Amino acid sequence: MDMNKLMQQAQQMQQRMGQVQEELASKEVEAESGGGAVRVRFNGKQELLGLNIDPKVVDPEDSDLLEDLLLAAFQEGQRKAAKMAEAEMAKVTGGLGGLPGLF
Repeated sequence: MDMNKLMQQAQQMQQRMGQVQEELASKEVEAESGGGAVRVRFNGKQELLGLNIDPKVVDPEDSDLLEDLLLAAFQEGQRKAAKMAEAEMAKVTGGLGGLPGLF
């Protein structure tokens, strides 16, 4: 394969990856815990966009429960956002993104 052509393809892939990263900022995932008592929204860059808490779980006598629900929702939201980002990048790289030294 021609080295110039290979370099051109690599540059195109890098440009497309940059576009996908920008697009991920506008894509959202939702996660919840406690049967929907706590809901969060993340974008594809794993940034928290929103948080909804059902007032029924806000109990001053049991703040541990609310903390656990928040933690579970945040972790699930970040996991979903990372999975979405990985899937979008795989469309560009054809699964090559995991190779050391590639981009």
